[in-house]
Amino acid sequence: MTADTPQPSGNPYVSDPETEFSPVEELDEDGAREQAETLREAIRYHDYRYYVEADPAIGDRAYDALFSRLQDLEDAFDLDTEGSPTGRVGGEPLDELGEVEHVAPMGSIDQGGEVAEVREFDERVRRGLAESEYDGDVSYFCEPKFDGLSVEVVYEGGEFVRAATRGDGEVGEDVTENVRTIASVPQRLRGDFPDSLAVRGEVYMPREAFTAYNRERVESGEDPFANPRNAAAGTLRQLDPTVTARRPLAVFFFGVLDSSVEFASHSAVHERLPEWGLRVCNRTRVVDDIEAAIDYRDAQLDARDDLDYEIDGVVLKVDDGEACDLLGATSHAPRWAFAYKFPARKEETTVRDIVVQVGRTGRLTPVALMDPVEVGGVTVTRASLHNPSLIEELGVGIGDRVRIKRAGDVIPDVVEVVDGNGDGHFEFPDDCPVCDSGVERDGPMAFCTGGLTCPAQRERSVEHYASRDGLDIEGLGEKAVEQLLEAGLVDDAADLYELSVEELAELEGWGERSAENLVAELDAVREPELDDFLTALGIPQVGGVTARTLAREFGSFEAICEAAEGGDEPDEGQVTLGEVVGEDDGADARAEAFEAVPDVGPVVARSIVDFFRGEGNREVLDRLLDHVDPQEADQSEGGALAGLTFVFTGSLEDYTRGNVQDLVERAGGSATSSVSGNTDYLVVGENAGQRKRDDAAANDVETLTEDEFVDLLESRGAL
Repeated sequence: MTADTPQPSGNPYVSDPETEFSPVEELDEDGAREQAETLREAIRYHDYRYYVEADPAIGDRAYDALFSRLQDLEDAFDLDTEGSPTGRVGGEPLDELGEVEHVAPMGSIDQGGEVAEVREFDERVRRGLAESEYDGDVSYFCEPKFDGLSVEVVYEGGEFVRAATRGDGEVGEDVTENVRTIASVPQRLRGDFPDSLAVRGEVYMPREAFTAYNRERVESGEDPFANPRNAAAGTLRQLDPTVTARRPLAVFFFGVLDSSVEFASHSAVHERLPEWGLRVCNRTRVVDDIEAAIDYRDAQLDARDDLDYEIDGVVLKVDDGEACDLLGATSHAPRWAFAYKFPARKEETTVRDIVVQVGRTGRLTPVALMDPVEVGGVTVTRASLHNPSLIEELGVGIGDRVRIKRAGDVIPDVVEVVDGNGDGHFEFPDDCPVCDSGVERDGPMAFCTGGLTCPAQRERSVEHYASRDGLDIEGLGEKAVEQLLEAGLVDDAADLYELSVEELAELEGWGERSAENLVAELDAVREPELDDFLTALGIPQVGGVTARTLAREFGSFEAICEAAEGGDEPDEGQVTLGEVVGEDDGADARAEAFEAVPDVGPVVARSIVDFFRGEGNREVLDRLLDHVDPQEADQSEGGALAGLTFVFTGSLEDYTRGNVQDLVERAGGSATSSVSGNTDYLVVGENAGQRKRDDAAANDVETLTEDEFVDLLESRGAL
């Protein structure tokens, strides 16, 4: 036992955890209540020794016996469990996660991956402090940048009362009951704690636990999580706290958002948190200058593979609190902190086979199957080769030694051949591996010409139609679609609307309630918005933004059919594509109607026409229109963001790139891929490149953080 770790006075379950318990039925209520409180005190103490001190005083079996006894007492005598360690087993399921306004803003910080950017940060700090006539020395508090989910945890009177995700920095999701289940989050603070305290922590899933948990998921037929961060985020947002309790989450605390006591420095915060029972990382350091901070980052980069938690960089903070106050903050980030990011991971392995997958648009994607290799705490066995041109460019074949990386630390790609002496050559197929239809090359890519006659395209087209990027039909995920296809109930998207409750209820894992829910969901999307319907069809090259543009330009699905046919009037009543779109070869002329649409080029225009020309596609669309009536679009000018052009760079925390571009388009704005003099705003997310920021500076384009972008949308009524 360490000298500075006080032992609960007179507690028999600390001094002798193997103490035998008398039968519960021999206790009266007062005796049970007294023993329960003694057990709670002992369990909190052992939690502190295990999670904060990393110096457990008892073994797992002895600890489990104490915990089990406490549960027995609380159950047998119906004792109040408010603040009890047994709250970690999880409570009643929630209907939804509510929203919580943070005690203090949870801002983001500036970041970069180049050493020059770090030195520029130091120069800004010293220049700012000189202008403020600060006369102290500049030292930096250095800590790992954890790759998990940031949370606010609030204590009042030493008791845990609330936890919330970061959200938009001002308001987050209420995850109190889920965080309560995390063993390294104390329900009651220790020692001389502040009357009120709001701390910032990072919830994560330890690597070893993540690997074991993913193995269990695969063995039970579930998809594994892509990485520990996704696993932690998905677990923390569970509506059933008992599910969270069964998953191995942990937390590091690293900052004080608000407190009834003041701190002179970041290092002082780091020292005080463990005294109150709050777990911190022991890999922090205070350094005297920026070069030592750079050395610290390099040391953490070397050590990252040996840690039991994911880090994707380090955070450098001016240590002195007075200096931080003088430096202040910009509209989006403090001037006294900088995240020095690590480069994406790269590893080597051997290609054992190359298979070709068929996507919903018919695109053929080669995938390398490899010897398992650990990359960022995840065992990777496959990586994308993207298209036949990349295979030719890399010169990769079966048996070659290759280097892979996880773009954004998530998706693995083959980036180069290290040793190309493998015995197996690879030839890209001339025919679709699923339906044997011919393969056509379009620039660097290859496509199956079978259309919806190809089983792979049919399956993935149904998945896409029901997905969040399509009509967002709840209850029709990938596994459900696969089950419907295997049962012969569905062959294409049109068949979905002919499903009956009786048919669905007979499927394994389905009941009458789930069957009724799905049929109701399908009924609810019989009159979709035109742009949503166009997106759901899965027309190659037509995503949400292009679909929105087409809908605004043409106004109705009938008008789009006319353009695809070349100008002939559709029949009165229900449009029949087999009649409207003929078999003639005037595709180039028909494509001109679509090329006239803003931001639709020749490739996209021809793709639209080819989609409507496909015999299999026309058949499905004719039947689909028997069940679905796409609504006419609003063609009026204007909108909340009318006249504004946005460019996005980096990854956003609360939006996908497609969703945010679609949001801008729906509000009448434009979302383009490059910065020019016509750009109004550059929105900068995580891991953003420098080029677009330089272009924005050169063109005097205003730069927004994600939070500032959301504020703009709200101020204009676009949200």
